[in-house]
Amino acid sequence: MKLATLRLERALEPALASGHPWVYRNHLPAHQLQTGDWVRLVAGRAEAVGVYDAEGQVAVRLFGSGRVPTAADLAARVAEALELRRRLVPPETDAYRLVFGEGDYLPGVVADRYGRYLVVKTYSEGVRRAVLPGVVKALGRALSPRGIALRDAAGLQPLFGELPPPELTVRERGLRFVANLHTGQKTGLFLDQRANRQKVRELASGARVLNLFAYNGGFSVYALAGGAAFVRSVDTSAAALRDAERNAAQNGFAERHEAVVADVFEFLPRHDERYDLVIVDPPALARKKAQRRTALRAYARLNALALARLRPGGLLATASCTAQVSPSAFREALAEAARRAGVRTQITHEAGHAPDHPLRPEFPEGRYLKFVVLRVLEPIG
Repeated sequence: MKLATLRLERALEPALASGHPWVYRNHLPAHQLQTGDWVRLVAGRAEAVGVYDAEGQVAVRLFGSGRVPTAADLAARVAEALELRRRLVPPETDAYRLVFGEGDYLPGVVADRYGRYLVVKTYSEGVRRAVLPGVVKALGRALSPRGIALRDAAGLQPLFGELPPPELTVRERGLRFVANLHTGQKTGLFLDQRANRQKVRELASGARVLNLFAYNGGFSVYALAGGAAFVRSVDTSAAALRDAERNAAQNGFAERHEAVVADVFEFLPRHDERYDLVIVDPPALARKKAQRRTALRAYARLNALALARLRPGGLLATASCTAQVSPSAFREALAEAARRAGVRTQITHEAGHAPDHPLRPEFPEGRYLKFVVLRVLEPIG
């Protein structure tokens, strides 16, 4: 295949040589590329091959140097990804991430397993056209699923075998969860928080727990499995909380669980009950860099309100999935929250994604999820 070659500014040579998988649109010279075209990029002595996309800030997603990846190359990358999951996925678990895009050297593609079905999603139309067919073929051959579907704005589109049913039950560490693959968040569940849910399970024994932005009650069920005395789940979505109640019931925890339909920012100021453990897992609060400062203010306000609901010695388990907010910036927002709440805090645990969401050291942008556990103490003096 004869490739178009674009020469970038020499200043981009270190990034290209490091293996960073993105090239932004404002770094490209004039060209006639179309979505889905393969292109060779050269900066100084470094070069890489990638797929062009006419939409979005990321213009080219890079797949390495040398040549356009063949079907065998893509299958080899899929095989590497599957081998990692065989080593890292916990027992009694049949819902997890199989392919994590850039982290698995397949930029722009994610694939999740839900029992006998796979759901894939792309973040680039170019990648969907040029790369996804090879990835789907490799997954089908390696795993023989009942079906593989593409999740897009229209819902699920069949790519291999049959479409999954409107909902199915999957397992995480032996716990059972209803997954809606057609209309649920992400590809059905928030698989990236699995290890953090397990941390909550370890902390919840005997605790009264408040789970904010609860969605389908993932953190709530884990807290109950860990021996929580009571869990209250709060979310704006009545449908999501119905699933939370179903999840609590099918795991045998219904009598210790309560669901409240409410806006968290409105619920907290008028709620005066105290808890031993409060969980805060909001949706992304910024989509662009320009919204970063607003997001940090929102995190400070939200976590200050949550800290006020904790007993002395209680724990705040708080998360941010806002990619524009770095781990250090999130810690600064939590420090501001503690100042506003008039309490002292200690970080006792800090983490990110579950291990089936691997990160590449040359791609810090890949770490979007931050998870921090704070111990809360009264002020001295």
